[in-house]
Amino acid sequence: MLLFPGTWSERDFEHALRLVGAEPQVVWHADADLRHFDAAVLPGGFAHGDYLRAGAIAKLSPAISELRRFADAGKPVLGSCNGFQILCEAGLLPGALVRNTHLEFRCDWVHMRVESEATPFTRELGGRLLRMPIAHGEGCWVADPDTADAVERAGQVVLRYVDERGAATPEANPNGSLGNVAGVRNEAGNVVGLMPHPERCAEALMGGVDGLFMLAPLGTQESARGVPILIDS
Repeated sequence: MLLFPGTWSERDFEHALRLVGAEPQVVWHADADLRHFDAAVLPGGFAHGDYLRAGAIAKLSPAISELRRFADAGKPVLGSCNGFQILCEAGLLPGALVRNTHLEFRCDWVHMRVESEATPFTRELGGRLLRMPIAHGEGCWVADPDTADAVERAGQVVLRYVDERGAATPEANPNGSLGNVAGVRNEAGNVVGLMPHPERCAEALMGGVDGLFMLAPLGTQESARGVPILIDS
């Protein structure tokens, strides 16, 4: 894991990834060397205290250039919550995450519909409804009209907030995100960001296991279809 000061969800991800047979490691952001890893995950938290803007300082870390090289090589990268914010700030994903439109920190469970299978994390999940928890104050995905239109036309929306019946209604949108967007991918499909926390719904005791559907491809178990992994937090 690329561990930034202020990251706090890396241990949750470690536990969840071990459940699918992965072998996660934590790496301090200033010592980033991803050459020997097969995948990277950026967990949630408040990197550098979210001063200025969520992810705005983290994007200046030397780790980002290494992560960009890693992504350009086609390796899988997953960013959750603060990780999604960092990926957008670094230009690895389109759009930006800004303050929730209701100006409240929202901690709740949400439903999402998988809109794209063109990622390592959502393959064979197209159309599936997933239920995961959120915990953020700056989770509203925005983009200028041209970018938003291009993202939709290219099928880069990976997850969309919906109600329990699968309808993308305003009431199902927890933060005012444009188009009910909960997660997007890059054009190549190997970099994915989402605001919900898959690592927090990996055991029934915690309220659900839908997070495992996205994390399973990162594991080494036969059923996980995956490879050893670095958690880049």
